Amino acid sequence: MNLDLDKALTSMKDQIAKYCQEKDIDNPVLVGIHSGGVWVANELIDSVKTQEPLATLDITFYRDDFTRAGLNPKVGHTQLPALEDRHVILVDDVLMSGRTIRAAMNEIFDFGRPASISLAILYDLNHRELPIQADIVGEKLTLSADQRVKLSGPDPLTVSIIDTK
Repeated sequence: MNLDLDKALTSMKDQIAKYCQEKDIDNPVLVGIHSGGVWVANELIDSVKTQEPLATLDITFYRDDFTRAGLNPKVGHTQLPALEDRHVILVDDVLMSGRTIRAAMNEIFDFGRPASISLAILYDLNHRELPIQADIVGEKLTLSADQRVKLSGPDPLTVSIIDTK
């Protein structure tokens, strides 16, 4: 399976501009989840009408598997403006189980109560464990149980399918 990263990003840019217009969202806060979500958000920021710089979110300590044996996290940096009554567009590279997005929303609410949170995902794998759906999707993929999407970057930004077996 070949993935067309440029096509997926272009689709997201078009969708995000249309979504903000339809929902009458002005000056949203674009938040990328470390690390792939930040890379994707950097590609999208110019298609969003906002005066805010890109915000970043590290969900390491909010993950539900943080205390499991063998987890050796690389802790990044969360950089968020005040979010009270702001529209947030949360960006990540892959949506699979929904657990990363749940953790991200938990952390966002620790910074204030946003007016809304919209979800923009580069690749939706549709293997949900939680009832979380994206508003903006670059591409929906059907992979076997032993395949994953790997985004590498940020410069150059590339994507591949890897086998976990």
